[in-house]
Amino acid sequence: MSRLRAEKFDYIATLEEAIRREEGRKLWRYFPETGSLRRELYQKHQEFFDAGAAFRERIFVAGNRTGKTESAGLYELTCHLIGWYPEWWSGRRFDNPIRAWAAGDTNQTVRDIIQLKLLGPVSAHGTGVLPRENLLSVSSKSGVPGALEMVRVKHSSGGESILVLKTYEQGRKAFQGTEQNVILLDEEPPLDVYSECLLRTMETASFPGGILLLTFTPLLGLSEVVLQFMPDGQIPEGEQAGSKYVVNAGWDDVPHLTEEAKDELKKAIPPWQLDARTRGIPALGSGAIYPVPEDDYLIDDFQIPKHWRRAYALDVGWNRTAVLWGAFDPDTDIWYLYSEHYRGQAEPSVHAASVKGRGEWIAGVIDPAARGRGQRDGRQLIQDYRDLGLKLTEAKNAREAGIYSVWERLSTGRLKVFKSLSNWRKEARLYRRDEKGQVVKVNDHLMDDTRYLILSAKDVAKPVPVEPGPEKPALIEVGVGSYDGGWMG
Repeated sequence: MSRLRAEKFDYIATLEEAIRREEGRKLWRYFPETGSLRRELYQKHQEFFDAGAAFRERIFVAGNRTGKTESAGLYELTCHLIGWYPEWWSGRRFDNPIRAWAAGDTNQTVRDIIQLKLLGPVSAHGTGVLPRENLLSVSSKSGVPGALEMVRVKHSSGGESILVLKTYEQGRKAFQGTEQNVILLDEEPPLDVYSECLLRTMETASFPGGILLLTFTPLLGLSEVVLQFMPDGQIPEGEQAGSKYVVNAGWDDVPHLTEEAKDELKKAIPPWQLDARTRGIPALGSGAIYPVPEDDYLIDDFQIPKHWRRAYALDVGWNRTAVLWGAFDPDTDIWYLYSEHYRGQAEPSVHAASVKGRGEWIAGVIDPAARGRGQRDGRQLIQDYRDLGLKLTEAKNAREAGIYSVWERLSTGRLKVFKSLSNWRKEARLYRRDEKGQVVKVNDHLMDDTRYLILSAKDVAKPVPVEPGPEKPALIEVGVGSYDGGWMG
C-alpha cells in the first residue's frame, strides 16, 4: 500500500471516529448560546428547569412538537443521571448517583419514544440524549423485542446511576418499592400511578426527597391528574405556591416550528383537539359536557337594557348555595348570565339578603329537590326562602334535557356569559362526565342553576318595573356579583 493511500485511509478512519464521537455527544448541542435555536428563545423550557429548585412536582403541559419529551423531560433526566449541569443551570441538582424511573403508557411507546430519544436506535446506542461515554450497560425487557428494562449510567462522581423503564399498563403495583430520586412520566399517567410515584419521591428521615416530572399533551382534558395541578381547571398565571408547578407551552413558544410547518400540522388535527395539540390547553374532549370554546360565549360586562326580562335560579345547600341571574333579550332570543352569588355555610337569611339586593322585584326558580330537605333542622327550604320575601317557583329538573338545552344555546350563540362571573367559569371548565357517561356531581351548583334558568325562568322573568323600589340600581343594571365566598369555599 502506498504512503498516500495509507494516509487517505488514516484520514477517513479519523473522520469516521470524529463523526462517531460527535454522534455520541448530542446532549451538549441543546440550548446553544447563539443561533436560530439559541437558549433564550426557549423560555418555557428554562422556566421548567428553574422551577426544580423550589418545587418537588412539575408538569410541562404542552402542545405536540414543542420538545416536551426530549428537550424538557429527557434533557433534565440525563443531567441528573450523569451529574453534569450547564453553566446556566439554576434548577435542582444531585451531587451523587441517582435512582430514577422513566415511564410511558405502553411498552411500545416507551421503546419507540422514551428509549429511542434517550439512547438512540438499538443498532446505535449512545446517539440519543444520553452521551455514549456515560452509557455503561443496558438490560433487555423480556417479551418486547428491542425494549429495555434497565440502563446503567456513569455518574461524574465515579459511581453509577440506575434508570428503570416502566409502563402504565403494568399497573400501580409495578410502581411500588423503593424511593426514587427522579421520576419522569411522559404522557399522562392514570391517577393511581401518579399517586404511587409521588409517594416514591417523598422525603423521609432517611431519604432527602426526589422530584416528579410530568411531560404530556393534555388530550384527556381536565382529567383527575390535570386537576391535581389545576384544581380550578385553569392554567396558573403569575407566581405559584405549594409543591406543584405548571409550565404551559404551545407552538408559539418554540423557535424550531416554522409557520409553514404549523399550517401543515393543523390540517391533520381535529378541531376539538386544536387547543391541546397546539397550545397545551386541556382539550374539551368526550368528557366535557359543554365542549364549546370560551371565546364563543364569554363577553365583557355591559349595562343591561331595562326592557330585558330578568330572573334568577337558586341552588341551595349548607356547604354551598349558589344563585345565578340571567337577562333575556326577547328580540334576539339570547339569555345573558350577568351576576352570581356563591357562598357556603350561611343561613338562608344571608343568601336571601344578597338576592334581594339585586332587586326584590326579580322572581326566581329554585332547585325542586330543596323541598323537604333541611340545611340544619329539616325545615322546608323553599318555604324558608319564601318567608324571607323571595318570589320563588320550582324549576324543571330534567337533567339531560336541561344540559342539551344549555349546550344548544351555547353552541348557537344564544347564551352569553359575563366575564365577571368567575365562579361560573370555573365550574364550566370542570363540568364533565366520568368514564361511564355520568355527570360528575362535584362543584356544579351554578351549572345546575344554568339548567334551571334555561328550562324554567322564561315564564317568571320580568323587565325592570316602571317605578322600581329601593333596590340598588348599580347591582341591577350592571352584571357584577356581590359577596363571593370563594371557589371551593
